[in-house]
Amino acid sequence: MANGDITKLEEYDRIEVHATWDIQVRKATKIMEENSDGSLTELSRAFHRHVLQPFTSSVDADGDWTHAATDISGEATSVQAIANAAWTDAVKNAYKAMREAQGE
Repeated sequence: MANGDITKLEEYDRIEVHATWDIQVRKATKIMEENSDGSLTELSRAFHRHVLQPFTSSVDADGDWTHAATDISGEATSVQAIANAAWTDAVKNAYKAMREAQGE
């Protein structure tokens, strides 16, 4: 970068596990400008948030449940690592049981 250059930086600054299986993800997008001494000044910052759960669950007319595993392959490596650690078989089974107990 050269003095006055503008660049966009993205970082996952919060990845939190809530309610045993909800993974809350916050990505910060920062617009930075390089100063004459090579340091960076932040011009703006915006956030995008989303929540991941181990499955998308649905029930059909006969009352049969389907639990489709959440595809996390498009998530950042750090998010994938936390999801893989948090979503143990016991947690996945508890999530399915909770969804089925809620009904539709």
